[in-house]
Amino acid sequence: MNDSPTPAPTPLVDAHAHFLTDAYVTAAKAAGHTHPDGMPGWPSFDPVDQLRRMDEGGIATAMLSISSPGTHFGDDHAARTLSREVNEAGAALRRAHSDRFGHFASLPLPDAEGSLAEAAHALDVLGSDGLTVESNAHGVYLGDERYEPLWAELARRRAIVFVHPTSPPCADAVSLRRPRPMAEFIFDSARTASDLVFSGVLLHHPGIRWIFTHGGGALPLLADRLELFRPRLSRTGPEGPTVTEQLSGVWFDMAGTPFPHQIPALVRAFGSERLLYGSDSCWTPPEAVAAQLASLDTADQPPGTTWRSLTTTNATHLFPHLRLPRKNPGSA
Repeated sequence: MNDSPTPAPTPLVDAHAHFLTDAYVTAAKAAGHTHPDGMPGWPSFDPVDQLRRMDEGGIATAMLSISSPGTHFGDDHAARTLSREVNEAGAALRRAHSDRFGHFASLPLPDAEGSLAEAAHALDVLGSDGLTVESNAHGVYLGDERYEPLWAELARRRAIVFVHPTSPPCADAVSLRRPRPMAEFIFDSARTASDLVFSGVLLHHPGIRWIFTHGGGALPLLADRLELFRPRLSRTGPEGPTVTEQLSGVWFDMAGTPFPHQIPALVRAFGSERLLYGSDSCWTPPEAVAAQLASLDTADQPPGTTWRSLTTTNATHLFPHLRLPRKNPGSA
């Protein structure tokens, strides 16, 4: 009989975790976001509690970012100031817990000029691990030509750009008075990813390492349909990589409800080489994160490995500077 202890599961890297500051929430509420994206209210964030929850779930490192509705509430100057404030706060958390937290800095889109300046400050001064943008900024999607100088600079830097979904334009009309994260976020991720394909951004700026959330949203089911239209609508014409080939080059996290359906569909569509773990805390309640982790561990595992090991190995390729513990945080 083998009495040896069961080895602790591989420590996870959480590519999709969020933080908040009191000043940010105050500014958002003042701008009218008392029920952000149709949600009942704002969650709370405490780094000590976050670390404890990470230990309980076997999460070694979490990449912190500001979630929807982002940092631009209508005024460019105010958005630049707010972005700088939250980025300084996120960088401070990263410095205080350098072995546990990473940081994606917020950009004040649709202000492209301000976003160029803030990206440089975040990457060169704060040492942020990457940048975060919303799927659209006041109705301007990521393939818009006004962003071309920004994408060119971020491609030159080989920057990581984390794309978080947000409410689409006219959200009140299409969401049927239900919280937009339930369905509209999933569609808006697919909408802006398709815009990057059809505008040629993915092909023209291959140096950017994009991360899309929630298993790509509706993309696994839409890729073949998008390809049907690509020869006529894409700026590259009928020649060139297919939609599936282009989207296979971006990264995806599995925040949300990854099993039993979404991640298997994503892997069939785009492969598993760029799949990352994501919790979506603090916006996802702790009990829902725990349930998601349970689904991760009880799902059919990928051949020869586990979902924990696969996603963590992928994360070390995207974030080679991470120093992961040999065993799970919080384990004996």
